[in-house]
Amino acid sequence: MTTESPQVFRSWTGWIRTDDREAYREYLEATGLSEYRQTPGCIEAFALYRDLGDGRTEVVTLSRWQAFENISAFAGDNPSRAVFYPDDDRYLIDRQTTVRHYQIVA
Repeated sequence: MTTESPQVFRSWTGWIRTDDREAYREYLEATGLSEYRQTPGCIEAFALYRDLGDGRTEVVTLSRWQAFENISAFAGDNPSRAVFYPDDDRYLIDRQTTVRHYQIVA
């Protein structure tokens, strides 16, 4: 019987103007999601969008990792801190500065 580390989901949430949705989708694909996918140990990465009806859209990024240890290669010494990119301020009207990690147990 092996005792492998459980896979991990990493989740971050931010908010953009709904009018920026397509431009932000392209930007996020070229920055964070692309970097996630290129990091060894990342199994998949994607984003969820939810229009809030008040001119804002909630964006949730999710990435699935082979093990928690792999996340440090992407996030650095403090894997609970969100990673941001130079043009994020152009799009994000609010954001979480930390992320959530969930172990996949079933």
